[in-house]
Amino acid sequence: MKSKPIIIISGEPNSIFLEIFFKSYKKKFKSPLILISSLKLINLQMKKLKFKKKIRLINHNKINNYKFDNKSINLINIDYKTKKAFDKISKRSNSFIKKSFDIAHHIIKSGFSYKLINGPISKKSFLGKKYPGITEYLAKRSNIKNVSMLIYNKELSVCPVTTHLPLKKVSKKITFEEISKNILLINKFYKTYRKIKPRIALLGLNPHCESTDNFNEDKEIILKTVNHFLKLGYKISGPHPADTIFLKNIRKNYDVIIGMYHDQVLTPIKTIFEYDAINITLGLPYLRISPDHGPNEKMLGRNKSNPLSLIQAINFLDKN
Repeated sequence: MKSKPIIIISGEPNSIFLEIFFKSYKKKFKSPLILISSLKLINLQMKKLKFKKKIRLINHNKINNYKFDNKSINLINIDYKTKKAFDKISKRSNSFIKKSFDIAHHIIKSGFSYKLINGPISKKSFLGKKYPGITEYLAKRSNIKNVSMLIYNKELSVCPVTTHLPLKKVSKKITFEEISKNILLINKFYKTYRKIKPRIALLGLNPHCESTDNFNEDKEIILKTVNHFLKLGYKISGPHPADTIFLKNIRKNYDVIIGMYHDQVLTPIKTIFEYDAINITLGLPYLRISPDHGPNEKMLGRNKSNPLSLIQAINFLDKN
């Protein structure tokens, strides 16, 4: 097999993912795509969205016995009881999602593939309060402590030091260790997959990197972290004010911008690239990517969702 197959988990059944998957299938990829989802759900949504494609059922326990191509949808069927193509998100789909991840991890652990894409998950319904996000959920499943969220675009990527955390708790998580973890994982990723030493900018935590408190995280933690990595030969600078770093003539000087909290970097990157970005989990023993959007309940069944982020996710794995 020339290119390892890409394992794709459809995720939340009541999301736009299957719609954008159907649209993405019109493109040509050298890597075979293997979808883990519900046959019943796919047929219902195909009918609703007026999409036609042959489906080839795959037994995941005998996956090495197949020869794969993308002439049909290669499907590992997970039972999901539904009479509707689209419904409201609820905990009813939790067992379906968990079984999908179980099978995907079994396949990857066997060595059959190292490429995984998962569709959006409802954090509230599936994760509850056990994990901040899928990044942490997957890290726990792989017994990995240090992982990072990289929102990737070949021109500019961003990484939040803290992810799905209430703002009032962010400052306590801004430490030398946490920032360093992200720098190390980013540097390794770019050297492995882009063959470059990335130019990294660290943002300050406070407006204009200034604080009226006695303790200034920008000076006492972030600046000291930057100086530490400069001595080690990293291409790194900061802390930079978050309100100007994304200006066109400034951001062009960097490959990655590390922010201190989620929306500090995800809001501008989505404004700049819209759907042309993907979410890569750094630090796992396999390549995991998800399209950079959620279930988007408001768009269910309308057949107007943009598949670009999923196409870019497949394209990245197709080349690596």
